[in-house]
Amino acid sequence: METKIFQIEELDDAAELLKRGELVAFPTETVYGLGADALLPESVKQVFQVKGRPSDNPLIVHVADFKMTEHFVDKYHPLTEKIVQHFWPGPLTLIFPIKKNSLSPVVTGGLSTAAFRMPDNKKTLELIKKTGAPLVGPSANTSGKPSPTTAEHVYHDLKGKIAGILDDGATQIGVESTVLDLSGSIPIILRPGAVTKKQLEEVLQTEVLLDKHLVKESETPKSPGMKYKHYSPDTPVVMVRDNDWESAIQWAEQNQKAVGLLVGPMIGNKFQSADRYIFQDDTVEAATRGLYSGLRALDEADHSDVILTQIFEENELGAAYMNRLKKAAGQKYFEKNS
Repeated sequence: METKIFQIEELDDAAELLKRGELVAFPTETVYGLGADALLPESVKQVFQVKGRPSDNPLIVHVADFKMTEHFVDKYHPLTEKIVQHFWPGPLTLIFPIKKNSLSPVVTGGLSTAAFRMPDNKKTLELIKKTGAPLVGPSANTSGKPSPTTAEHVYHDLKGKIAGILDDGATQIGVESTVLDLSGSIPIILRPGAVTKKQLEEVLQTEVLLDKHLVKESETPKSPGMKYKHYSPDTPVVMVRDNDWESAIQWAEQNQKAVGLLVGPMIGNKFQSADRYIFQDDTVEAATRGLYSGLRALDEADHSDVILTQIFEENELGAAYMNRLKKAAGQKYFEKNS
C-alpha cells in the first residue's frame, strides 16, 4: 500500500479515504493520531491490527464540535458545560457513560463508557467535518513505542500500512491529552496531560481526583495510557535524579556502556562525549515537547546501550512528563549502588 502525505488543499481526498474505511493519520496539538471512522467497526479493527494494539484498550473518539457527542452520550456530568466551554478545543479528553449500542465494543473496549476529545487543530477539525463522522485516533505509531509528534515519525512506523498522513508539522505539546473521567460523581484524572489538576480545579471550583493506579496486563483500562510500561523505545531507558548525574555517567563508563542523554542544555553541556538529544531549553515545557522525539532519535541512531533521562518535579505539566517517562523507563531510576 502506498502511504500518501496530504496537505491542507487535499483534505477532501483524505476524507474520502476515511469514508471508504481506509486509515489516515492526523495531527493534533498533542501527538499524531491514527484515524478511522469511529462508526465503521471493520476500519477500527484495522487500527488495532496496524498498531499491534491490545483489543481491550479503549480508543478516544475525536469530534469536530460538542454537539457531535450527543449521538452517543447517555448522561452528561453537571460540570460538562463549564469544562467544554473552557477547555475545548484542547488537550482534554472526557469520559462519559454512553447509550447502549451507540458505539461498537471495538471502540469502547467493551466498556459502558467512551472517551471524547475535540482536538485543537484546524486541519483535523475540518477533516472530521468533511468525513461526516467522528474519528478514533490512538497515537499513530507501533503500540507501546514512543508516540509520533511529526508526520515523519508516523511515516517511519506505518509506511505501507495506512492510506495517508495529514501533515501539519511538529505538534506543540508533545504528550497525549489529559483524560478526565466524568462517568461518576467526582471528576477523576485517569491520565495527566497539559490540562492540569490545578487548572481544572480553578475552573470548576471543586476537587478533582488523580488516579495513580497502574493497570496490569490482565486488566482492561478505562483510558488509554494506563499500563505499567508504555511509550518505550527498544534501548533501555533509565531516569536520573538531579544529584546523580556524575555517578550515572561513571557507572556507564565503568560498565563500558555507550550512553544516550535525553536532557536540557544545562546537563547536556556537562557531558559532551555522550550521544545527546538536547531539549530546546531547560524548562519542563521544552522537555515535554521533545520527550518522544528524543527517545525516537536516540533509539533509531542505535549508538547507545542505555538512554539516561532527566526528571522533573511531578506537578503541573511535570506530572504529564513524568507519567510518560516513568512508563518509558519501566519505572526504573538510576541507583548509585546498582
